[in-house]
Amino acid sequence: MINTEELLTRNDFFRHAHDAMLVIDPYNDKLIATNDESIRLLGYDSQHIHQVRISRIFKSSFTDLVVFTQAVIEQGKSWSNELTCLTATNDIISVEISGSCYNENNQVFLILILRDCNALQRQRSNAEVTSLYRHGLSKWKTIEAVFEEIERENQLILTAVGEGIYGVNANGETTFVNPAAERMLGWPVDELIGRSIHAAIHHTHINGKHYHSSKCPIYASTHDGEVHHIDNEVFWRKDGSCFPVEYTSTPIRDNGRLVGAVVIFRDISERKQSDEKLRTALAEVQALRKRLEQENAYLQEEIRAEHNYKEIVGKSEVILQIIRQIDLVAPTDANVLITGESGTGKELIARAIHQSSKRSDRPLIRVNCASIPRELFESEFFGHVKGAFTGAIADRTGRFELADGGTLFLDEVGEIPLELQSKLLRVLQEQQFERIGDNQTKKIDVRIIAATNRNIKAEAESGRFREDLFYRLNVFPIESVPLRQRKSDIALLAPHFMQLAATKFSKTDVKLSVADIQKLQSYSWPGNIRELVNVIERSVILSLAGKLIFDLPQSTTCQTVEAVINDNTTALILTETDRHQQEKDNIIRALKISQGKVFGSDGAAKLLGVKPTTLSSRIKKYGIRRLSMAE
Repeated sequence: MINTEELLTRNDFFRHAHDAMLVIDPYNDKLIATNDESIRLLGYDSQHIHQVRISRIFKSSFTDLVVFTQAVIEQGKSWSNELTCLTATNDIISVEISGSCYNENNQVFLILILRDCNALQRQRSNAEVTSLYRHGLSKWKTIEAVFEEIERENQLILTAVGEGIYGVNANGETTFVNPAAERMLGWPVDELIGRSIHAAIHHTHINGKHYHSSKCPIYASTHDGEVHHIDNEVFWRKDGSCFPVEYTSTPIRDNGRLVGAVVIFRDISERKQSDEKLRTALAEVQALRKRLEQENAYLQEEIRAEHNYKEIVGKSEVILQIIRQIDLVAPTDANVLITGESGTGKELIARAIHQSSKRSDRPLIRVNCASIPRELFESEFFGHVKGAFTGAIADRTGRFELADGGTLFLDEVGEIPLELQSKLLRVLQEQQFERIGDNQTKKIDVRIIAATNRNIKAEAESGRFREDLFYRLNVFPIESVPLRQRKSDIALLAPHFMQLAATKFSKTDVKLSVADIQKLQSYSWPGNIRELVNVIERSVILSLAGKLIFDLPQSTTCQTVEAVINDNTTALILTETDRHQQEKDNIIRALKISQGKVFGSDGAAKLLGVKPTTLSSRIKKYGIRRLSMAE
C-alpha cells in the first residue's frame, strides 16, 4: 500500500501548477491529492476537500466520467470536453479534462487536469485581441475590409429580398429604405430618408380617418421596446392610392438603449382578394346548406304526410279498423305480419307503423324477398366480407345491419327459401348475426314488419314455411283488405289519385264525374289499389278536352249477392270460390292479350298492375299453361 503523505511530499511541485490537477483512486472513489487551482475551481477548502468523493464532484456527469476513466486506464491517457463538475456551492461548470494513468505498487491512480471551458474561451478571445493589436494598422485595415464586405453583402440581401424593409430612428425619421419598399410605396429613397415615414405612408386609416402618430405601432416599438405585428392596415403610395399590408416593427437597441425600429412589410392585396373570395364562397355554401336543410325538412314533411297513417285515404269501417290496429301496435316493438292481396297497400301500412313508432328517427329498410336470387339471400340479409366467395370484391353491409335501431320491412316474406328461414329465425330470437366469411358476431336492435299475399299459416301447416318463424312474425297480425271490400272508399281514392296523375302528366283540366265514380265502383279490381292507380293514370293520358276515358275489362259473370253495408253503399259480394275463379279468368285474359308474356312493358303483369314475380306465383297456383295462351 502506497504512503499518501509520501506521495504528496514527492509530488509537492504539482500544487503550484497553473491548471487544476487531481489525483484519484478510481476503484475506491477517493480523491488522493489536489493542487491549489483545483481547490479554487471546485470551491472547497483545503482541509475538507480530501473527504469529498469523486462521484460527488462529477455527480452531474458521472456516467461520462466512468467512460472517460475506463478509457484512461485502457489507453494510458485520454481527453474530453463533455464532462461537468459540481462545485461546493452546487454550481455546475463545464470542464475540459485530460487524464493519464499512474501505477504504484500494483495500485492504479489517475492524474486529471481540469480546465474551465468558459475561462478557456475568454483566454482565447483575449489572445485574438492581443494578436490583432500586435499586428498593427495593416491588420486593422484588413479587418475593416472584411466589415465593408459584410456590409456590401448585407446590402445585396436587402436589395434582393422581396419584402419591403425600412428603418426609423427614435424620432420616427427614415434611416434607410430597400428597393422592394421603394417599388411598393412609389416613393424615391431620397424623398423618404430623413423625413417622417408615418407622415408619408401611414397617415390615414382606410376609412379616411386620420391616423395619429401617437397610435402608430411602428413608433411604439421605439418607445416600449416590443415587437408589433399588424395585418389589417394600409400603406399609402405617393400617388395617393393605398394597399393592404402586413408588417412587423422590431425595436433596435444600442447598448441597451432604444435607438429606432426596423419594419418589414408585404403587400397582401392578393391574399385579401383570396380571403374575400373564400368568404363569399363560404357564404354561398352556408346559404346552399341552409336551403338544402330547408328542402330536406320539406321533403321529410312531404314523406311523412304521404305515408302518415292519419292521411290514409278512406273512411270505410275496414280502414278505420286498420288505423285502430296501427294505433295499438306502433308504440311497441312487437313484430307485425301484414297479410293481403297484392296491391292493397301493405307497404303503406308498414310505413305508417314505423313513422308512428319510437324508431321513426331511424331508417325503415325494405327488402323485397321475391326479387332476391336464392343464392344471394344470405348476403342480402347479413352482408359479407371481401373474398368471402367468388365475386365478393368488397365488404358489403347487409339489410339487418342497415336497419339497426330502426325497422326492417320484409315484403313478400313467404318467398324466403326454407333453408334460410332457420338463420332468419336465429337472428330474430338472438338479435345478432355474422357476415358471410366473418367470425365476428354483430349485435343489432331491429323491429320486423313482414308482409305477404300468401296464406302463410296454411303453408306453415303444410311444411312449406317454418311454423316457428311464422309464430315469431305473427305477433300482431293486420289484414290489408282488397279494394272490392271497401268500394265506398273509391269515391275518396279516385279524386286523390286523379289529382296526383293530373299534376304528374300536366293535365289540370281533367275532372271526375259521378258517373265515372259509379263506373269505377262497379268493377271488382283484382289488382286492387295498384290497378286503380294504373287505370286512372291511363285515363288521364288518354283524356280529350278534359273528358276521361276508363278502359275497364268486362267483369266475369259469377254468383253474386248484393248487400247493403253500413254506409248505405251497395257493394258486390263474391264467394271465395268465385273470387279465385274470377282472378284466374282475369289472368288468362291478360296472358292472351300479351301472347303469354309475363315480364316487360307489354307483359301480362303490366296489364294487371302486379309484380311479375307475383303473377308468376299465381300462374303456378292456378295451374295456368302459358304456352297455350300464346297459341
